[in-house]
Amino acid sequence: MEEIARDALWLVLLIAAPPLVAGLAVAFAVSLFQAATQILEPTLAFVPKLIVVALVLAILGAWMGGQLAEFARMLLTEFPALIE
Repeated sequence: MEEIARDALWLVLLIAAPPLVAGLAVAFAVSLFQAATQILEPTLAFVPKLIVVALVLAILGAWMGGQLAEFARMLLTEFPALIE
């Protein structure tokens, strides 16, 4: 049972990491740009992050869904052994 919980947490980390890392990288680049130019426009910080995260989700969405489906399939096929 602990192995399934560990696998589920690992899967959550694996699926959440790409959009979060991409958003963090863009946020860092935008903050450097804002600090260098002293342009403190809130939409300048939000819109690029939104676009990059949406792009990452569009590119990796099928892979993420496949990973979730594979975990669900594995969980459902091993369910009888888990309840014993």
